[in-house]
Amino acid sequence: MNAHKVAATLTEDGKLLLTGLPFQAGDTIEIILLEQPKERNSSQANLAQLEHPLQGTVLRYEDPFEPAMPVEEWEI
Repeated sequence: MNAHKVAATLTEDGKLLLTGLPFQAGDTIEIILLEQPKERNSSQANLAQLEHPLQGTVLRYEDPFEPAMPVEEWEI
């Protein structure tokens, strides 16, 4: 089975025209349509990600001032 992915935007309600597909007349194909979520402008999304790359990655800090290693292991 060969797969071919095409992104298209509907120009009229309920109508879609696909051209340039790599299939021949008489070929039987299966069509699955998946709606893509509407996204923000890609440049705005990239800028927001660059400004706050860790946003949403940490849920909470248990003890942010706790030493990284036990006090007993410190050398004085």
